[in-house]
Amino acid sequence: MRYGYNGRILHVDLTSQILEVEEPDEGFYRKYMGGSALGLHYLLTKNPPNIDAFSPENTFVFSLGVCTGAPISGQSRMTTTSKSPLTGAIGDAQSGGFFPAEMKFSGFDAIVVTGCAQSPVYLWLHDGQAELRDAKHLWGKVTGDVDRILKTELGDDKIEIAQCGPAGENLNRYACVMNMSNRANGRTGMGAVMGSKKLKAIVVRGKNRPKIADMARLKKLAKWGPANFEESGVYTLGTLGTAGIVVSQDRAGGLPTRNWSSGTFEHCENLDGKTMFNTILKERDSCYACAVRCKRVVEVTEGPFKVDPYYGGPEYETLATFGSYCGVGDLAAVSLANQLCNMYGMDTISCGASVAWAMDCYEQGLLTLEDTDGLELNFGNAEAMVALVEKIGNREGFGDLLAEGSARAAARFGQEAQDLVVTVKGQEFPAHMPRVKRSLALIYAVNPFGADHMSHEHDPSYRDYPKRMGMLGLEDPQPDSVLNDEKVRYALTTQYTYSYLDSANFCQFVFGPAWQLYGPDQMVDVVQAVTGWDVTLEELQRVGERRLNMMRAFNAREGFTRENDRLPKKLEKALVGGASDGVFLSQEDLENAKDVYYKMAGWDIETGIPKDAKLAELGLEWITSVDNA
Repeated sequence: MRYGYNGRILHVDLTSQILEVEEPDEGFYRKYMGGSALGLHYLLTKNPPNIDAFSPENTFVFSLGVCTGAPISGQSRMTTTSKSPLTGAIGDAQSGGFFPAEMKFSGFDAIVVTGCAQSPVYLWLHDGQAELRDAKHLWGKVTGDVDRILKTELGDDKIEIAQCGPAGENLNRYACVMNMSNRANGRTGMGAVMGSKKLKAIVVRGKNRPKIADMARLKKLAKWGPANFEESGVYTLGTLGTAGIVVSQDRAGGLPTRNWSSGTFEHCENLDGKTMFNTILKERDSCYACAVRCKRVVEVTEGPFKVDPYYGGPEYETLATFGSYCGVGDLAAVSLANQLCNMYGMDTISCGASVAWAMDCYEQGLLTLEDTDGLELNFGNAEAMVALVEKIGNREGFGDLLAEGSARAAARFGQEAQDLVVTVKGQEFPAHMPRVKRSLALIYAVNPFGADHMSHEHDPSYRDYPKRMGMLGLEDPQPDSVLNDEKVRYALTTQYTYSYLDSANFCQFVFGPAWQLYGPDQMVDVVQAVTGWDVTLEELQRVGERRLNMMRAFNAREGFTRENDRLPKKLEKALVGGASDGVFLSQEDLENAKDVYYKMAGWDIETGIPKDAKLAELGLEWITSVDNA
């Protein structure tokens, strides 16, 4: 008996238009748990090394977890996995909403896409059936229009739609996959891969809810969440959303400002969650069966920056990247930039950071009005910021260059412009500062898919959540300002936890090792209740470790080594103003931490590549066999 999952994976060859269903055994599901690790299995077995990310040979996987769709908070997440067109390394991104649960109910646990369609198509999954349909009439349309057309076409307002948007069609290298027109598989350019295959959308609907092994136990856990919500570390996510940390980040000197030149922004209160709540917030939205309701929905009906609530509202990262990164303190302008990204299907982090890089170059005389299509890209120019975002969405003029990402754009303008880029492996930084939280410096550098703020637990949690940290064997909290051996062990251990969360597709706001609603022990309880498996926390950590090693193994095939695990030059400059004034990052400290990290992970210290013995220990010896074939 299968509990929690369907046992069916759909393989779609867009070139031949052949659809086939694979039914892996229980051991396969328990080994990978779904999500990112499952997707990596198919990339490592199907992708030839060193192909272009836009090649029809690039495998593209949509995958759920074994618990996705279970009636408890945090169980409606989906991962997209492919080779990234932005970085050339592994691409990986998660999203929430209602699409993931509905995809599970449609009868499938994952979709493995290969090839390229001759003309645009969409994939229609319903009650265990799958078919490809013509999508020429959808090509070129923004996400909200596609939603409305398909719901009318299929005669069902409750279908869920994941789509690439015009940015993906235009091969914007940080295009994302959008569902509900406001939930994004945001990072690493997965929407561009989708667009390159002429797969406009995936539409799902179904009533096939997998059985739960112990429903009584799951119901008890489900009730515990709302009953303890107000006392939990996620309560403010419900009331203020992630926007609620804007001011606190600023006070700590950790709000990236004017392209990472400072950690404090004089207009931070204009962008904070409290301001949003009191001015433009229309409602709080949710994901399937979730009590947290952290999603913002905003509306602006007057002034130059009108905002449609259909496209949701900005999160903390978006408020920072279009706000403080660009020196823009206008909440309506930032919200409109967020809307444009959701309409076109673009990662708000890479888009906003690319605009901020351009502003920095303009301020320093490295870009001229001729370069920028006449836009005066001074920091603080809200009108120019919004106009440039729309140009990027359409790949128009200067926006065409910025759609390549800031690292590729900078290569056109010389070394001084490249020194202003803030990326790892070509992916723009999210809005948490490694100069202030030192473990972030390490994880940003070594993370396989580029700088990411949701790949481990941040420094303060070691001190603030001792009971949950103790469950992971972490009992020696370190100051935020150090990057010693114990801090490295903390970073790697919690990286395994977060890596598991992205394999099982548990929401990181609901389940985790610190401030989240449910702790590590309850994470185990949910998996046991849903699947009936006698899993332990150690086994789940092992799944996370397995996924991380699979990512590094994929990158090694693409030519990535320790040399690619480096931070941008701009972080060596001291910050100016606020609590972090004068703080900078030492490359020597980072290199020493990398030595310790690689050794703890079981990777070669010189190359950063997993050793064969480590792969075998994790049941991944087959990777070596595939690579040698």
